[in-house]
Amino acid sequence: MVLPKCQAGPLATRFLKRFLVLILGGEERICFLDDEISVPLGTMRETGDFVKVQNAKLFFLGRKDNQIKRHGKRFNIECLQQAAEDLCQVEACAVTWYQHEKLVLFVVPKDDLKKKETLKELQKHLPAHAVPDELVLIKALPLTTHGKVDISELNKIYQNHLNSRRRDSKLSGAEELWERLQYLWKSVLGLLGDSTGISKDAVFLYSGGDSLKALKFYDEIEMLVGKAVPGLLEVILSRSIEEVYRHICKILFPDEDQLMIYDNIVKRKLSGNSGEEFHGKYIKLKSERDLEVASGLTSFIALSRGNHLFSVNFTKSFMQPSNTVQVGVELLQQPSFLHLLTPSVTKSHAQGCEMENRTLTVTNKANKTDSCSVQQVHAECSHVTMAELALCMRWKSNTRKCVDASPLVIIPSKEEASALVYVGSHSHAMQAIDLDLGEIKWEKNLGGRIESSACVSKCGNFIIVGCYDGLVYVLQSNDGEIHWTFVTEDTVKSSAVVDPSSGLVYVGSHDQHVYALDIYKRACIWKLHCEGGAVFSSPCLSSFPYHLYVATLGGLLLAVNPVMGNKIWKSFLGKPLFSSPHCNEKYVCIGCVDGNVYCYTHSGEKVWQFSTNGPVFSSPCISSLTKQEVFFGSHDCFIYCCNMEGNLLWKFEATSSVYGTPFVFQSDDLKNRILLAAVSTDGKVWILNAKSGTAEGTDKLPGEVFSSPVVWGTKLVVGCRNDYVYCLNLYITGDKEQLRC
Repeated sequence: MVLPKCQAGPLATRFLKRFLVLILGGEERICFLDDEISVPLGTMRETGDFVKVQNAKLFFLGRKDNQIKRHGKRFNIECLQQAAEDLCQVEACAVTWYQHEKLVLFVVPKDDLKKKETLKELQKHLPAHAVPDELVLIKALPLTTHGKVDISELNKIYQNHLNSRRRDSKLSGAEELWERLQYLWKSVLGLLGDSTGISKDAVFLYSGGDSLKALKFYDEIEMLVGKAVPGLLEVILSRSIEEVYRHICKILFPDEDQLMIYDNIVKRKLSGNSGEEFHGKYIKLKSERDLEVASGLTSFIALSRGNHLFSVNFTKSFMQPSNTVQVGVELLQQPSFLHLLTPSVTKSHAQGCEMENRTLTVTNKANKTDSCSVQQVHAECSHVTMAELALCMRWKSNTRKCVDASPLVIIPSKEEASALVYVGSHSHAMQAIDLDLGEIKWEKNLGGRIESSACVSKCGNFIIVGCYDGLVYVLQSNDGEIHWTFVTEDTVKSSAVVDPSSGLVYVGSHDQHVYALDIYKRACIWKLHCEGGAVFSSPCLSSFPYHLYVATLGGLLLAVNPVMGNKIWKSFLGKPLFSSPHCNEKYVCIGCVDGNVYCYTHSGEKVWQFSTNGPVFSSPCISSLTKQEVFFGSHDCFIYCCNMEGNLLWKFEATSSVYGTPFVFQSDDLKNRILLAAVSTDGKVWILNAKSGTAEGTDKLPGEVFSSPVVWGTKLVVGCRNDYVYCLNLYITGDKEQLRC
């Protein structure tokens, strides 16, 4: 497209990412937008068009707003379109980023175009992240009245294509299934440009997958086979591609002997309730020290994702006299008095600034000095225009692999004792980190990857965390030594919850059971088969009424009697539940991958459902600081606030999907405002006004984030997929009382 100077009037350009971005305007030409009736002379308008200059002419290269981020790489979809247009079999083409999930290439064929050959040809000229997920042949490109390609009409065409494919899907047999399964695997993981084969032992999550991609893989498979495959998502999340294939075969070809290999999967069995025996490939672990449980209780506050608060035995000297808390009174949400307990930012901020020019050193179990595992970071503050809050990095701790688990923060009542952060990593390491200083107090390597968030025992002496090796670990909180291990029959990604009255620990497993454990007697009190699939999310305990809520990847929400382990009521939502249930005195809420947040009464009656435009992995956050609001994120890139009647109060658009659970907090040092911390998967940390949804501050972490933030005072802690746990300081910009970061 040639754009002569006389048509555009006076114009200016600026250089951006090797392309020129066209800007229109000047003293003689004024561009009005929307309802504008007056604009100052000299106003320049950015068109969003990429152009190049050649022989005093401008050539249109594409739109700036056609940039997308896919498989962790940013690129402009015009690159794919231009590569396709260069192929001799293509008459015309267009590209859409369907529902921000699928890159779809629409082609008007010139001759006898074949899809597979065309995709192979594109792979030669494009990086793997730019290769389309699907190629759709159409007779002509739909156009708007202005002569532009109608993207909304293309999306409708693709939706009809999907519906038709579901109806017409037929597989000739197990061999074709195996070939198609490998293609889908590579497509979802962005590996279509990789010519190497897939090992039969390859596990989706170890091959670069995550929960979002697993859901996409699950949808693609069900679309391929044309029917629902019960239990498929659990197999994708924890088994090899070979086992995924065999699982599908059992559903599609129950009477045919078409399986490619013999079933040699080792099954573990639960040996009684002791959890002391392991079978198959799992190694038996014993307690590293014979512990006697301390009879006294330690006074502390424990904070975890979504404002879950566990408080024990506070004294009047630790908090306001009128707000004395008994064991577990505020189990469900962070109380409004919590900001009164938070330490002054001036003191803690000063501690961080005094150390900014020295490297912290930590002595590990082998008495070796490691100056790399913890880094005290020089401040790199990110300010937001017109915002009053800023964030700067206080410390970061290297865990050596991705941190998807959310942190547990424990604040002891004794002033001389340090607040600690407990968090696990894909490296199998569980760390206890000093909240103020960033020093690693201890590190313990467990038997597998850790995605489960930790919880603390009633006495405060133990940390409980689930692991990929199928174990629930009970570790001493002061040194990380193993007190007890309980074995389930599959991976444990569920985060445990502690009953403040009985001290029992409730946790789910991918073996489709939820367990009640007495960590002091080292016994399983009861286990319940949940029928509806693996338990990925964390159980939720309600004090009044006394219910335990459990959600499954099979779409089942269960209310369970915490004493006996029997079902009280159940509701089938139809789609997987990655979100953890959260409740207050009236309702229990949960998000679903069907894009809805559901609200139930404690007796099991559905009160309302709120629809978003994407899967909801985020767990709802209900805090007594805001009393009648529920906060959650969605894959549609929005953070939502609804009232308890299901009406939208506000929504905030982030820069990427929101997987983690928001956190509501309040601090005297931040003018006592009620704020909301949330993180999008692209690493952006958002501080919003909890009442209005306006942005108060933001920062950017150097990696994807699936962890949920936890805030104590003015310190925000969150895990990142670049292998680090981060602690950020929040402060008011321009406050002379604040020390520089």
